[in-house]
Amino acid sequence: MSTTAEDHGVAGEELLSEDEYRDRLRELPPSAKLVAKVLETDSPLSQGQLAEESLLPDRTVRYALNRLEDVGLIGSRYSFRDARKQVYYLNH
Repeated sequence: MSTTAEDHGVAGEELLSEDEYRDRLRELPPSAKLVAKVLETDSPLSQGQLAEESLLPDRTVRYALNRLEDVGLIGSRYSFRDARKQVYYLNH
């Protein structure tokens, strides 16, 4: 799956090469790797949708999203369907 920042309505966001993406992901906990894998197949998703798809508890998904954001692997924006929610997508 190859997407651009423009596909998500975010201009000027840095996109990562496949090697750089994998290097950053390698150091993360298994929950973050699973969340990233779910986002590879279906994106953008809200935190609740990620919990449903990954079968992880909400708290674990929140932790995984924070770790993925810390290393610049994901981005977020407000949902077009529900502006109260954020949806997440990969930066590669």
